[in-house]
Amino acid sequence: MSPAVAKGSSLTHLAATGEARMVDVSGKPDTDRVAIAEGRVIMTAETLAIVLRGDAKKGDVLGTARIAGIMAAKRTHELIPLCHPLLLTRVAVDLVPDETLPGVVVTAEVKTRGQTGVEMEALTAVSVACLTVYDMAKAVERGMRIEGIRLIEKSGGASGRFVAGEDAP
Repeated sequence: MSPAVAKGSSLTHLAATGEARMVDVSGKPDTDRVAIAEGRVIMTAETLAIVLRGDAKKGDVLGTARIAGIMAAKRTHELIPLCHPLLLTRVAVDLVPDETLPGVVVTAEVKTRGQTGVEMEALTAVSVACLTVYDMAKAVERGMRIEGIRLIEKSGGASGRFVAGEDAP
């Protein structure tokens, strides 16, 4: 079993008979919940320079991607069929140019106080921000790659804290 999979875990979105279902969280207490996700858009150094200069035909690549990520986090329940609509208390999307990739590292932090976690909202924010970078720079380079979208950390709720690379409790 992978260290990222908790012992005794099961798929909570499947009924006993196997059909998909939305999990009933009505009996769970409200707790503070945080999730951090990341991803990368790999591109040539020339494309990164165009993005950083603000010379992309569609405009401000990083600013637009940041707003797209925030909007996506707020609409996750409309995109992922079994996600609950959540009252998010914070969505922060950061896009950091990295000349060693070369490319852009995208990080999203999402917070709420509620009965279910915000991992999907953080992952959706990163995914859409990465897709927006691609969309806005594809006129320059269609060979960009979106890579490494993953959950970095989450806290809150009965399952406790998760940090990527650490063994599950």
